[in-house]
Amino acid sequence: MWFKNLQIYRLPAPWAMSADQLESLLAGQAFAPGTSLDMQTQGWISPRDNGMLVHSVNRQMLLALQTEKKLLPSSVINQVAKAKAAELEEQQGFKPGKRQMRELKEQVTDELLPRAFSIRRNTWTWIDPVNGWLVIDAASPAKAEEVLKFLIKAIDKFPMDTLRVARSPVAAMTDWLVSDEAPVNFTVDQDTELRATGEGKATVRYVRHALEADDVRRHIASGKQCTRLAMTWADRISFVLTESLSIKRVAPLDVLKEDSEITSKNDDERFDSDVALMTGELSKMIADLVTALGGELREGVMTDLRQAA
Repeated sequence: MWFKNLQIYRLPAPWAMSADQLESLLAGQAFAPGTSLDMQTQGWISPRDNGMLVHSVNRQMLLALQTEKKLLPSSVINQVAKAKAAELEEQQGFKPGKRQMRELKEQVTDELLPRAFSIRRNTWTWIDPVNGWLVIDAASPAKAEEVLKFLIKAIDKFPMDTLRVARSPVAAMTDWLVSDEAPVNFTVDQDTELRATGEGKATVRYVRHALEADDVRRHIASGKQCTRLAMTWADRISFVLTESLSIKRVAPLDVLKEDSEITSKNDDERFDSDVALMTGELSKMIADLVTALGGELREGVMTDLRQAA
C-alpha cells in the first residue's frame, strides 16, 4: 500500500493524540450507506475491515474516508425533463417557465436517483503524530479538503496548519534547472513543465525527454518558470513536485519493492510492513524536501528539519 499523491499539512510535533482517542472521536462519522435519494454519502471506514476506524502501525495512523456517489449525469436529467416539459406544454397550452422547469428537474432527479448506479472511492489519510505530518492521498487540494472537513468537525480545536516553506517551489525548481544541480539527496528526472507568467502563459513540457541544460536555460531566460518537476529521492522514491507544493505520481523504486517482498508473511503482516515502510520513507523524504526548499516557516521561525530531528 503506497500513497500515489501527497497533500501535506502540519500538526504539532509530537502530537498528543493516541489511536484509541482518535478512534472514539471518529466513531460518530462512520460510513453508513445512503438512502435511495441521497446523491452522495461520506464517512470513515475501517482500513483493514476489522471494525476499527484507525489502523496504527509503529504509532503511525492510517484512516480511510469513503465516498459513495450516484452516477446521474445532468445530460440525462435534462433529456428526461425536456420530454416532460413537452408533455406539460401540450397539456397547459404554453411552455413551462423557469420555475416549472426547475421543479421538473427536481422531480426527474428524485425519480431517477433510486435507479442510478453508485460508485465508491476511498481517500486515504496518514497521520504521523511523532513528526507532526498529516498527509492525504488526493490529487487535488479540493479532494483533501473533504477529509479535513471531517477531521475538523470531529476533533475539537484540531491543530492542523498548512505547510509553509521559505522558498516557493517555483523559484526553487527553476533555480535547480538553471544551475543544473539538484538539492542534496535528490536527482532531477525527465519530466518537467515550464510556463510563462504573461497573459498567454506559453507552456513547454518535457515528457520522458532528457532535459538539455542549454535549452532549459533558454526557456527560463525568455521568462518561463518551472511549475512541475519530476524527481527521485535517495534512489528510493520517484515523484513530481508541483508549484503548489503538492507531490504527485509517487512511486517506490525497485530497492524498496525488494525490501517489502517477504513471501512468508500473511496479508495483515504484509500490509503492516508496507505501511511501516511507506510512512518511514515518506517521512524522511518530506523532511529532506522541506530542507531543499529553504526550511519550514512556523510562526515566523524558519526550521531545518534535518537539524531539528
